[in-house]
Amino acid sequence: MAYSPLVVPGSADKSAATTKSKLSNTVVSSNAPTPEAGQSSNGAGNDLAEQMNEDEKQKYIKGKKLGEGTYANVYLGHLRDSPSTLVAIKKIKVQKEYTEGMAPDAIRELKHLQELSHPNIISLLSVFSSKDQNLNLVLEFLPLGDLEMLIKDVDGVRYGAADIKAWMGMLTRAIWFCHENFVLHRDIKPNNLLIAADGEVKLADFGLARSFSDPYRVMTSNVITRWYRPPELLFGAKHYSGAVDIWSVGLVFAELVIRTPYMAGDTEVHQVNLICQAIGTPNEDNWPGVSKLPEYTVPEPPNPIRGRDHYLGTFGTAGPEGVDLLMKTLILDPRKRITAREMLEHKWWSSDPKPTRKEELPKKSGGEAKLGEDLKRRPGILDDERSARVARKLDFGGMK
Repeated sequence: MAYSPLVVPGSADKSAATTKSKLSNTVVSSNAPTPEAGQSSNGAGNDLAEQMNEDEKQKYIKGKKLGEGTYANVYLGHLRDSPSTLVAIKKIKVQKEYTEGMAPDAIRELKHLQELSHPNIISLLSVFSSKDQNLNLVLEFLPLGDLEMLIKDVDGVRYGAADIKAWMGMLTRAIWFCHENFVLHRDIKPNNLLIAADGEVKLADFGLARSFSDPYRVMTSNVITRWYRPPELLFGAKHYSGAVDIWSVGLVFAELVIRTPYMAGDTEVHQVNLICQAIGTPNEDNWPGVSKLPEYTVPEPPNPIRGRDHYLGTFGTAGPEGVDLLMKTLILDPRKRITAREMLEHKWWSSDPKPTRKEELPKKSGGEAKLGEDLKRRPGILDDERSARVARKLDFGGMK
C-alpha cells in the first residue's frame, strides 16, 4: 500500500473533545480561590474544587529539575501509581505584572493544548495549581530533545532523504490538524519540534497560537521567529491565513536539507532582502495587491522569481518531487501557497525513498536537558536574537 502521511496509526481515538473534557475540571480548579472562613453556598463549591485539584496533584511525583527560568521551572516526574510512566511537569511562575497572575501567552498555550489532541502535537496530560498559586502543566515526556539539536550536530548526527521525509510527514500532519481545527501555530521552527522516545516528532509551544475562524478579525503581524516569518507578515499584513504556517514549514524543510537556516536575517529589512535574493522580489506581477500592504518595501533592482533549476541545485538531495513541494511552500503570494492538506496529498510522499520508520530515525543523547531548556522558555517569545550566532551565510549566486 502506498505511504500516505494522512494515515496516522492509532489516532482515531485521540480526539480534541476527549482531551478537553478530561481537563475541564482541573483547569477550573487550578484558578479556584481558597475558601474563606464563614463561606456558605460558595464555600462548598470551592472546597470541592480544591479537593479535585489536590486529587489531581497527588497523581504525580515531582522529581529532579530539568530546567529553570524566570518564566517556568521544568521537572521530571512520574505517575504515583506507575513509576515507569514519566512526565514533564512545567511549573509556570506567577507573573506579577499581570493582574490575573498568568501571562496571556501562558493562557493561550493552555487553551490550545487543551483543545488539540494529535500524535504529532505535544500532549497536555493534566493541570493543577500548587500552594504558591503557580500553575503546573503535566506534559508527556519527550526525552530526545528537538529537531534543531539534530540539525546542528553535523559531525555527530547523520541523516538522509528518507529521514527528512519522515520528519516532514510528522510536522505536516501536525499543522494540518491545527488548521483543520482553525488554529494557527505562528511559531514553527526546529526547536519547537520535540522528539519522543519512539522517534515521533511533536509540535510544541503554542504561546503565539490563535484561532482564525473569523476572516475579518485583525491579527498582529509581529509573530513567527524572524527567520521563519513569511513576507506578508514582514510587510505588515493584519489579515492572513494558514499560509503563514506553511511558509515556516517550508523553511524547516529547507533547513533539514542544507543543515543551516536558509534565510537568517539580522533585521526585518535584512530578512526581506534575503527573501528577494532566495525566492524573488515580491511585486504586483507575482503577487497582486502586495504593494498596498502597510510596510511594503523591497530593495532595488528587483530580482526575478527563482526557477526550478536553482532549487534543484541547492536542495537536490530531496529529489525532484521534494523540490517541487518545497517550492510550493515558498510561493510569495500566500493565496497561491500550497495548503497543509494539499501538502499531504503531494506525490513526494509516494516517491522513493520511503520515509524511515520512526523507531529507526537518528537520535542524539542529551535530549533530557534540551527538553528542560525548551519547556522552561516563556511560550511565544520570538527567538530573533539567534541571528547573531549564525555560523555562515548562504551564497545566492551574486544576485543583489
